[in-house]
Amino acid sequence: MREETSISLRRACRLVGVSRSTLAYRSQKQSDDREIQARLTELAGERRRFGYRRLHILLRREGLEVNHKRVYRLYNEAGLTVKKRKRRKGIAVERQALELPEGPNQVWSMDFVMDALCYGRRLKILTVVDDYTKEALDLVVSHSISGDHVASALDAIAQFRGYPAAIRTDQGPEFTSKALDRWAYENGVELRLIQPGKPTQNAYIESFNGKFRDECLNEHWFRDLPHARQVIANWRTDYNENRPHSSLGYDTPSEFAAAYRTG
Repeated sequence: MREETSISLRRACRLVGVSRSTLAYRSQKQSDDREIQARLTELAGERRRFGYRRLHILLRREGLEVNHKRVYRLYNEAGLTVKKRKRRKGIAVERQALELPEGPNQVWSMDFVMDALCYGRRLKILTVVDDYTKEALDLVVSHSISGDHVASALDAIAQFRGYPAAIRTDQGPEFTSKALDRWAYENGVELRLIQPGKPTQNAYIESFNGKFRDECLNEHWFRDLPHARQVIANWRTDYNENRPHSSLGYDTPSEFAAAYRTG
């Protein structure tokens, strides 16, 4: 239009509906997206839980002047989105009052206590207690204990004292597993799960765990798994047969259980 006439630039732009700033715009030289995306992928590999905002800050610190929206686009194109870790939901259960049973084998409690060997490898200890007699029925020591392992340990206890009417536990994955649920159904045992984050609802085993840690775990330095099993087994025997228990009138758990059987 301006080549054929003497019309001004302002009027020509008004006639065709074009902004003068748009007409005058010249694209700036952009850095190669592939270079930025490659560095973004490297950073995401080093910082696996960083999202695009933190990665954008790291790129800026390295001197790359790049807009956060561009980083977001390249971040998605590279498939770097951080997967959210699913929070394990507890099973909704009704709160049950913690009542003292009227005899042995009515209610057992069980829980896990964690410790470590002298060189740092983890120890996992399954503690099982009779709520009435306070006897430590078993202390299973291993590096890892699954739901099947828990069921086997309970079968071993039941061989010499029978199955309980109920077992109280927290909502750990081993205690809510299909293996333990199947074991309970086959043996007519009720599993009583406490509410998530409410350890006081399983206070008998929590009290025992405190004594176990204070009097045994904190007092010994375990060389290896066999050594830990031996020391812990000796402590369990001493706890049941020699240690006076305040809630039992300072009888030992074994004495209290024997008095119940003969009474």
